[in-house]
Amino acid sequence: MLKVGAKAPAFRLQSDEGKELALNDFAGQRVLLFFFPKASTPG
Repeated sequence: MLKVGAKAPAFRLQSDEGKELALNDFAGQRVLLFFFPKASTPG
């Protein structure tokens, strides 16, 4: 479990458009992530 204010670990995810994105692709920028259970998405 991460503590509030801790840096997120490096990870990769697939966007809804099928493009692979890595957290470090956004270095120096603010990033807001939303995670939804697969059952709640059209995919």
